[in-house]
Amino acid sequence: MKTLRLTAEDFKETDNYWKDYVGKEDLSDFKGNLEIEGNLGCVKFSSLCVSGYIIAEAGTGIKAGRGIKAGEEIEVGTGIKAVEGIEAGWGIEAGEGIEAGWGIEAGEGIKAGWGIKAGLFIFCNGILTFSYKIFAGICYWRDISDDEKTITCGRKEGDGVVEYGILKELGMPQDNTKKQELLDKAEELKIKAEELIQKANEL
Repeated sequence: MKTLRLTAEDFKETDNYWKDYVGKEDLSDFKGNLEIEGNLGCVKFSSLCVSGYIIAEAGTGIKAGRGIKAGEEIEVGTGIKAVEGIEAGWGIEAGEGIEAGWGIEAGEGIKAGWGIKAGLFIFCNGILTFSYKIFAGICYWRDISDDEKTITCGRKEGDGVVEYGILKELGMPQDNTKKQELLDKAEELKIKAEELIQKANEL
């Protein structure tokens, strides 16, 4: 899988906004990894979709007029913002905040140095960590269901506060394995106890 590295030379600043990257690659459907090198502030794309990972160095954020999607992880030095959704096959990590007009979804954990805000749901299989506040389901353009304002994760960690939304912790995979082991052991003990009761009644 090839890796595209972008530096300050690949961007032009006009009216204090980073213009969309125009070059050899179409980043709305890039088959590879994206690495943004250097402290570039907020780098703006019309949409950003790569099959591999998206990584931006410390001091650099990513903003998309539409969605941001990565087949693997998304890791950004400052903030992540998308008018539509943010999706990663692995984890999502931002040094500052994470914001999406639609939903935020990660195959593993989500970590934000500040807060997290989503117009619809937030979902990750792993640990959800944020320092301040989290908002899910703040969609203002239509009525939404409880599912669409649910924050689903394996486990929430840290001092962050759920300011709006419904928190649902599924448990980490290893936690679920341990739970099942204990349930299986309890079932074995229950069967043995019933056998002993039966033998006692036969005396």
